[in-house]
Amino acid sequence: MYAIVRCGGRQEKVALDDVVTVDKLPGAAGDSITLTALLVVDGDRVISDPAEVGRYQVTADIVGDAAGPKINMIHYRNKTGYRRRLGHRQQYTQVRITGIDAESKTQSKPQSKQSAKAPSKAKAQPTAKAQSTAKAQSTAKTTGEED
Repeated sequence: MYAIVRCGGRQEKVALDDVVTVDKLPGAAGDSITLTALLVVDGDRVISDPAEVGRYQVTADIVGDAAGPKINMIHYRNKTGYRRRLGHRQQYTQVRITGIDAESKTQSKPQSKQSAKAPSKAKAQPTAKAQSTAKAQSTAKTTGEED
């Protein structure tokens, strides 16, 4: 079983007990984090539907910090005496994948149904301002007034 997760603006392929280097994350070594799954492959079954993938949680423990290779940049312009030297070293966090599990969301489903019904009621009943605007427009048409 493996999953494709989003972390730090990139996508990584992770499996159980993998150590992955990702962009710098807040937290100390030993802390547990949850990553967003985009795709889960379980044997022959590929799960990519957002509603179904949302049930899966990828948990990881922070192993420690790491630093990328040193990148040197030199700016130079001939005959002007202009020279600049810059350096950069990207900071990373190493995480160990501890679990790819399906979570049961029996409690959140009734809440989502209630929230889906609430906007439909609001659309069925126009607001007082919309009613007064519609009434003013209809009287203006009957009396021949223009705005």
